Amino acid sequence: MEAASYLSPFLYAHPLAAVHPRILRPTNPTAKAHLTSLVVRCAVATEAPRPGPPPLPPPRLVRFPALDRHAARASRLRFARKLLTLLLSKPRHFLPLRVLRRCRRFLGLPRRGRPLIPMVLRYPTLFRLFQAPTSLPLSPSFSTLAVGLTPAAEALAADLAALRATSSGADALADKIHRILLMATRRSILVNRLAHLAPDLGLAMDFRGTLCPRHPDLFTLVHTSRGHVLQLTDPLPPSPPPLPSLRPTASPDRLIDRPRRFPHLPLRRGLNLRRAHRDYLLRFHSHPEVSPFEPLNEGASLEMLERRACAVVREVLGMTVEKRTLVDHLTHFRKDFGLPNRLRALLVRHSELFYVSVKGVRHSVFLVEAFDDDGRLLVQDDMLVGRDRLEELVREGKRMRRARKKGVLAFDGDSDEEENDNEVIEEGLLEVDDEFGNLFEDGIIGDDWEQVADESISEADEELDAESDAMEEFWVNKAVAEGLVSSSNEPDVW
Repeated sequence: MEAASYLSPFLYAHPLAAVHPRILRPTNPTAKAHLTSLVVRCAVATEAPRPGPPPLPPPRLVRFPALDRHAARASRLRFARKLLTLLLSKPRHFLPLRVLRRCRRFLGLPRRGRPLIPMVLRYPTLFRLFQAPTSLPLSPSFSTLAVGLTPAAEALAADLAALRATSSGADALADKIHRILLMATRRSILVNRLAHLAPDLGLAMDFRGTLCPRHPDLFTLVHTSRGHVLQLTDPLPPSPPPLPSLRPTASPDRLIDRPRRFPHLPLRRGLNLRRAHRDYLLRFHSHPEVSPFEPLNEGASLEMLERRACAVVREVLGMTVEKRTLVDHLTHFRKDFGLPNRLRALLVRHSELFYVSVKGVRHSVFLVEAFDDDGRLLVQDDMLVGRDRLEELVREGKRMRRARKKGVLAFDGDSDEEENDNEVIEEGLLEVDDEFGNLFEDGIIGDDWEQVADESISEADEELDAESDAMEEFWVNKAVAEGLVSSSNEPDVW
């Protein structure tokens, strides 16, 4: 009785306490059903959950120094490539400085604190400053100077254009566009969206007017309310096979040819994954292969959707010239290719397929199977000649600037290339923009590739432009004093 009297307050205070059913003997018969359900709920609550696969820990980014050097080198050439593309888009391959100032956002330069002329003079083998002829004999100033291409840059552009114009080169570029359109869910893509990947794919920026009309059997250009759209012809051309493996085949060996007893996950050298992450990747690759050109059913599982997303990204990276691109470029195609919103997390999670480098102004993604352990490309593309010659011209310009510094006072912004670029990246002077897609979207270059957008100028912008003009005039006078401005027989600048 003492025990019952001692337990009764506890039972009333804690009705869900785990007590043996024999102690729960109600004096009231109507409470029997309530206590029975109470015991059942307690048993269900104390039942152990079923064991399942452990949750995947957040993947950590293991650095690949060889590919980081590729990303840093591409980031150093970012300004030169953009200005080269902008000048080549003009019919006479030059722009006045007063017009080029409107393109600072496209070039990645802030509106304040970064003069344009020292950045142009950092590449003397690519760009030149010349005084535009005018009707009045005026002294060189910011309003009369223009930026043009050097003969070496003109020759480089002509060689790349001839390489694209060959039958094999044009067919290869058309096949790349065909594959991209096949991976799109609507079998069509906006041209200004495709312009983001054009330089990485080896396409010229005027591919809409030069390459697309030559292949009416594959795709057509349609004018819609959203803009110019490139879509596949009807009926659809046959789908090509997916990209084959770029890894070299192993040499015949009796031990390697023996069937493996356990699943194998090929990883690059130096990449050590956690056990939970490795088990997840093994389960992921145990699913059947998915073609990037075939859409999945509506009831497809999340694993199959992620498998197709990886196949699509692998196909896009395999078509690029350097087997790399920016992560931001891929995010423009999320809706077109059916990619997840957290695309960067997917790329980091599948480190056996891709490598995300944080070097440079913007993050780059590489196709791991296209490189060896030392960071060398296993498959060479014909368009890589343009990148190698551009880097050679930049190095030659750096040697010219060093030679000029020995006898002439250097510009403040004309320091060594590596030091200056690291300073720009650390201080965040280069703005993050939308790369080459702005050529269409922001109106820097119009539909006929001969227009420059007119900006609405406010009072604050007028004060800022006056300050920028004074700074640019200072650098013009300094460049003229050093003999860096040449005369030209070009016609009057606009």
